Amino acid sequence: MEKEKYLEALKAAVVDGEEDDSAEAAQAALDAGLDPLILVNEAIQKPLEKVGKDFENGDVYLPELILVGDAARSASDVIMPHISAEDLEGSLQGKAVIGVVSGDLHDIGKNIVAAFLAAQGLKVIDLGTDVAPKTFVETVVRENAQYLVISTLLSTSRPFYRQIISLLEARGKRGETFILVGGGPVTPKWANEIGADGYGRDAKDAVNLCRMMADLAQKPPLAEPILVNALT
Repeated sequence: MEKEKYLEALKAAVVDGEEDDSAEAAQAALDAGLDPLILVNEAIQKPLEKVGKDFENGDVYLPELILVGDAARSASDVIMPHISAEDLEGSLQGKAVIGVVSGDLHDIGKNIVAAFLAAQGLKVIDLGTDVAPKTFVETVVRENAQYLVISTLLSTSRPFYRQIISLLEARGKRGETFILVGGGPVTPKWANEIGADGYGRDAKDAVNLCRMMADLAQKPPLAEPILVNALT
């Protein structure tokens, strides 16, 4: 079987919501020599983004959404131990607060990003899912975090991003914290509109954003967000 077929088999298992098959397909793909970063981005994150959009459009329903999430988690559990700091090139220092905004309970993408950042040496404070704007800001202030990473799979949760940034400004901490945004419904244009410092499409992008921000001479907020892997 060609390597591409292993990737497609894993993607199909995730999309079909087959938890056991996803784990087996993930292991088979690794055994065949496929890059674990490619497996995460192509066979886990992209299907998750698609099913999120389909759910919002009414093309799939909650039970299907849950099954796909479980399958993605099963595959990621197999793949993530094979991703090392060396795969991501370099290391980082400091703290990052990460979470999924209010109204969204999907945590697979967030978990992958958190794991990537931790692998780079950052202390990651993971707030989980359905996180209120006030909780994000209070945690950033308490932990004196250099990075705030916000994600969602649902467009209905996007307005909370603005609230988080406004609250951070009100607490006088906007000039100390870089804000990174991502998730299926988030676009580079919208990231610019809300005053975020960086946008990326996947977990490796989040690592690259933190590294680029660490090398900057200026403090946040940036005049325009840094866009990594921006397609729209």
